[in-house]
Amino acid sequence: MTEVSATPPMGTVRSWLDLRADLDGDSVSHLFPSAAPLTWSALRDQAAEIAARLSGMGLSKGDSVALMLPNGPQGVLSLFGVLYGGFRAAVINLVAGTEAIGYALSHSDALVVLVGEAQLDLLLAAKGAHDVAARKVVVGHDIRWPEGTPTAPLDELHSDDQALLMYTSGTTGRPKGVLHSHASLLAGGWTTALAHELTDRDRALCVLPIYHINGLCVTIMAPLVAGGSVVVCDRFSASRFWTTCADHEITWFSVVPTIISHLLHGDADPDAATKARIRFGRSASSALAVETQSAFETRFGIPIVETMGLTETAAQILSNPMPPGSRKIGSPGKAYGNEVAILSPDLVPLPPETEGEIAVRGPNVMLGYYKNAEVTKEALTEDGWLRTGDLGRMDADGYVFVTGRLKELIIKGGENIAPREVDEALYSHPDVVEAAAFARPCKIYGERVEAAVKLRDGATVSRGDLILLCEQKVGKFKCPDMVHVMGELPKGPSGKIQRLRLAELTTQPERHEPKHKKNQNTVEATRD
Repeated sequence: MTEVSATPPMGTVRSWLDLRADLDGDSVSHLFPSAAPLTWSALRDQAAEIAARLSGMGLSKGDSVALMLPNGPQGVLSLFGVLYGGFRAAVINLVAGTEAIGYALSHSDALVVLVGEAQLDLLLAAKGAHDVAARKVVVGHDIRWPEGTPTAPLDELHSDDQALLMYTSGTTGRPKGVLHSHASLLAGGWTTALAHELTDRDRALCVLPIYHINGLCVTIMAPLVAGGSVVVCDRFSASRFWTTCADHEITWFSVVPTIISHLLHGDADPDAATKARIRFGRSASSALAVETQSAFETRFGIPIVETMGLTETAAQILSNPMPPGSRKIGSPGKAYGNEVAILSPDLVPLPPETEGEIAVRGPNVMLGYYKNAEVTKEALTEDGWLRTGDLGRMDADGYVFVTGRLKELIIKGGENIAPREVDEALYSHPDVVEAAAFARPCKIYGERVEAAVKLRDGATVSRGDLILLCEQKVGKFKCPDMVHVMGELPKGPSGKIQRLRLAELTTQPERHEPKHKKNQNTVEATRD
């Protein structure tokens, strides 16, 4: 059994893929529910072929190659092929919308786009929204290279060469292109492997899209660094989740709180052998409600390790220790492989139990924002701290407790209200599957608190009951004035609820309208 090193990985994705192929060539690296598996040697050989073909198209080290591919064999092969060649992998979020996709394709300076057959219409629409110069290479069962495309030698690679370009969700403005080197990309996989004590005997389950940093670094890069293997699913399915874990002998999985909530409220259960085999489940991308975590562990007997990460840090920065280590429920844990501090408004580290902005420094931090020196300067301090935009405090043991987002704070009558506090009050009710509090402009207070929820099938709780529950748990001042019941809350590609979209997606009734007015989008209840 091989354990992960205590120091950050040196080298490049190419050198690590060569190492895996040389040491563990016949071992399975990637499995797929409906396709043949890949071994490390097959992955390396096919990645090298893709890299050589791109070089044969005239691309040089550092040129951008866009990837418009879903989870699957060709998505994995194409990603590694671009990285192996030393090209900049501009990974495109397939659910970002045509405007954002067109912007990313144009802004990334992509010379070639590897696009799946099912994504051709999306590419055409994106080209209609922006001027996209990239040459199209269609990817089906095989890659359809332009006729006569030769193979060509590859440039030498270094750890500080650019590797990945991934765009933020852009919920507060234009998406920002986060730029990672080979070193920071590998370090992103390493922080996961280090915190979760991964070995070459582990097998991960990936149900998150690999065009998002969580899916890419946690479940694709971590096995590259630690060894082992990963089952890559095209998407999350509540009905197939535990069966997939059983069929492929999964030892750990990485999901988001909404998935944990859906599994908790589902009808399926893992068998005894599967529960015994799974060492842990990993939660990230947004805060996990205390009640949801406790209920999941009670029902399924599988520990959930809450973590925290960012696109700018190649995913993970914080993690709770592995059992039997002390997991502090309600905290995404402490730093592994990087430093984390709480900064004051003048960017000075604060003492324990003092609220401020969470900042991180380490080998997994991005190079910067692509073609945006001004925003990069705002995000990265002179002494190397990345400002996350998250508010929190750190206890004496080094565990961080997130209290909110700077941009998501609800400022009511001059008082700051962290929406997460309201979220957790709502999640404490067993009928609530998803919940998010948000701000609504208000003439009296500047902003007031509202919330949106998704309820389980057969739920009997009323909106008024939920408002009363919040009032009991967080007090009248922080209690939502209105609760919106929705079929689904808006989410990004990782499953994270997009809180800042809720005000525009929910209807605000006029004050003379009766309570419990129903419309095509939501049902509201107004607090007296």
